[in-house]
Amino acid sequence: MSERVIEVVAGVITDKRGRVLLSRRTPNRDMPGLWEFPGGKREHGETSEAALARELDEELGIRVTVGAPLIVVPQRYPAKRLRLDVRHVAHWEGVARGREGQALAWVAPDKLGRYSMPPADLPVVAALQTPDRYLVTPPPGDDDAAWLQSFDAALRRGVRRVQLRLPGIPGDRQEALLREAQIRCRLHGAQLLFNGPVDVALAAGAGVHLASAALQACTMRPVPAGIPLAASCHHAGDLAHAVAIDCDFVVLGPVAETASHPGEPGIGWSEFARLRETCALPIYAIGGMAPADIPEARRHGAQGIAAIRSLWSPD
Repeated sequence: MSERVIEVVAGVITDKRGRVLLSRRTPNRDMPGLWEFPGGKREHGETSEAALARELDEELGIRVTVGAPLIVVPQRYPAKRLRLDVRHVAHWEGVARGREGQALAWVAPDKLGRYSMPPADLPVVAALQTPDRYLVTPPPGDDDAAWLQSFDAALRRGVRRVQLRLPGIPGDRQEALLREAQIRCRLHGAQLLFNGPVDVALAAGAGVHLASAALQACTMRPVPAGIPLAASCHHAGDLAHAVAIDCDFVVLGPVAETASHPGEPGIGWSEFARLRETCALPIYAIGGMAPADIPEARRHGAQGIAAIRSLWSPD
């Protein structure tokens, strides 16, 4: 297997209606017929910004101002490895045309998932559509009212995806807190996943988050399509199993040492990126993470970060 890493750049180009431009791979290329974000290979000595401006001029006939980074996706294919550096296009001029015979499509952001894409482009769609932080709730202690107030505060700060963990809590109390959490998430337009019994989650209208042991015990997707399904992963085997049962996203780590496990080193960003190469699912980095780590996480292919303390009580 080739270990050479091919450096590729791509742009997120939007029109005045907010639609995103996709380009279809031509029959003479590998993975023909799949749709992708426009771009191409970075030449030796080029910056990503210069390479993207050149590629979009050559492929589409447009002049662009390259904007902020979105995500860098390391991806391993059977005969190659690539690193896809995706940037927002801040401004562009001209009329986009497929100058190399490729079809183009302007797509509403919420419809991007309908287009078949190469594995490296799938995390880009998730980065555009879904939250960059995933709150994992701490235990409620003895005061449910105070815990719910903190839950409300996290939602007001902008948390829009939550894993509800209630270990050691009796069933009736679990269900009551789950109902209250779901009411609050719906008010804020947030997605709630329950790390607990699947039937309890479904009864409350919540998604399901599988702990790593529960993930390995699953032989098929435990919830219907359309119900969010996530899992906790620690190694390549977990990631492969999450793909096999059709999880929607996963968390991977610990990346760094955590307060709950002092003295135990995490896998680090290099190992995170190596594992990320093997999987096209959206992946949150977990373990010692805070919102300030999101840019670094995105540079290693993460959707964003998952955390307890830094998202629950950042002060």
